[in-house]
Amino acid sequence: MTRPRVLIADDHPHILARVSAILASDYDIIAAVSNGMAAVQVATALRPDLLVLDVSMPIMTGFEAAARIGDDHWEPRIVFLTVHEDPEFIEAARDLGAEGYVLKRAVATALLPAIRLVLAGQTAFPELPELSHADSAAK
Repeated sequence: MTRPRVLIADDHPHILARVSAILASDYDIIAAVSNGMAAVQVATALRPDLLVLDVSMPIMTGFEAAARIGDDHWEPRIVFLTVHEDPEFIEAARDLGAEGYVLKRAVATALLPAIRLVLAGQTAFPELPELSHADSAAK
């Protein structure tokens, strides 16, 4: 059985190393890049199954990169990994078609379960009090 192929993009080298270490036993890390433009270039060339993208990166944000990646013949799964806990960021990720959103403060415990859900066709978004309140108000 082939292992899912993953591209990681984050502008902090220690986060790239940590995420790579967390995923290495279950996934093939095909690239680890430090900005959104590189993520677009590498993803387009190598077509990974999953992208783990930081939201705030130089040259091009993770959101901008996600908007440029994929086509009619290839739609990778996307999980954002970020410090941004604002409900607006989570909604923007959903609007871009992301299936997951993991907070960096919870990377050690939340990333693997989120990726497993996403690769199984489900979604993985954090339950934030502000987001739950906004959802209740909208109903």
